[in-house]
Amino acid sequence: MRDQVNRIHPVMGLAPLAAAITDNTAQVSAIIDRRGYEALTFLIATGILADVDATFAVTMDHGDASNLSDAVAVPAASMIGTLANASFTFANDGVLRKIGYAGDKRYARLTITPAANTGNAPLAIVALLGHPVLAPTSNPPA
Repeated sequence: MRDQVNRIHPVMGLAPLAAAITDNTAQVSAIIDRRGYEALTFLIATGILADVDATFAVTMDHGDASNLSDAVAVPAASMIGTLANASFTFANDGVLRKIGYAGDKRYARLTITPAANTGNAPLAIVALLGHPVLAPTSNPPA
């Protein structure tokens, strides 16, 4: 009952970079393949956000093509949580945000789009796959 390690599979969505973003370039996660898992949660970690008026909007796309060439925005009914709660501002230094995917498409990705960002904005995204069809999951994750 207390074992979560064998029932989750973390995937790096956006690795923390040596150099933080310093402009308004959208940060797009890796495409996450849900095959073999019933649950997907995106975790967003912020570092020290240097710009004093920057905002960071989060969006989520999904599709059935492995390259997401068929990507469309995930409707609110297919999310656990809201994009507004996953988004953040310059005031959210060192925080975690989360948003879940509850749709039926195989692939999903998250995008963080800064606005008014001219300072350092270190970010990371981890995709946490859960409820595996086959358990235990590999450790370390493959």
